[in-house]
Amino acid sequence: MSDVRQYAKEVSDWIDEIMAYLERIDITDSTVLANIERLSQWTNDLVAEEIDYENMVLIEEEMARVYEEIEEIARDLSTQQRQTQSVPIGKHTLPPLPYAYNALEPTISEEIMYLHHDKHHQTYVDGLNKAELMMKNARETKDYSLLKHWEKEAAFHGSGHYLHTIFWEGMIPRGGGQPKGDLLKQIEKDFGSFAAFKNHFSEAAKQVEGVGWAILVWVPRARKLEILQSELHMILTQWDTIPVLVLDVWEHAYYLQYKNNRASYVDKWWDVVNWPQTALRFTEAKKLTWKQQ
Repeated sequence: MSDVRQYAKEVSDWIDEIMAYLERIDITDSTVLANIERLSQWTNDLVAEEIDYENMVLIEEEMARVYEEIEEIARDLSTQQRQTQSVPIGKHTLPPLPYAYNALEPTISEEIMYLHHDKHHQTYVDGLNKAELMMKNARETKDYSLLKHWEKEAAFHGSGHYLHTIFWEGMIPRGGGQPKGDLLKQIEKDFGSFAAFKNHFSEAAKQVEGVGWAILVWVPRARKLEILQSELHMILTQWDTIPVLVLDVWEHAYYLQYKNNRASYVDKWWDVVNWPQTALRFTEAKKLTWKQQ
């Protein structure tokens, strides 16, 4: 297969992933769909090898524009949902992946993504729902004899559910590189440079004792970014901080592919980081203002 045809296939696969995502979130915006259709036609021309390198650059720019349009639509939809909906007790649901199971290959395999999302994350959703319902029952019956157990279950499974949701959103096919704008400026201010931040975050992930997470958080009271570790889903974290970027280093996140080489998994994970989504979380987190301590 020629380089042009291989590139065309990658673009076509990306278009299929985007269309599947739009269908999942029920978006039919005519402008976005028209731009995707134009991009698809350019890809067909690529297959016929009728486009030169300069046109391939134009395709990359169009892909970036389409992605930005979809990000804006998703942000608006998310804001509307937050403003109008709350989750009833015991009714949490598994959020769909914003991409196909194989979309993050070769960094993360399709098999891992399926098991991690559909099996492991679902377990945390189920555990949180059960804990909430049991605590509701305790309030209604005034029988608090097992409350300590169910509070622990809610902390463990709830943290697992919420961190995994951030984890999926924090990755994207053809991601990586480094952030731009305000997020990059804040990283440089708080860590000295992006390279220093990346090294610090990677080492935090590699050195989590047992299983857990590396977490970049915004600290509203200090007005700065910090890097934390969490054992399990909820131990060693700080209160009153907002997760901005998270990396799962439980063995189920990488073992089938990387065996016991967590370091290799961490190093390659940077290739799929979704910096636009991370920047959005950072922007929203900064809106929370407390008195500095």
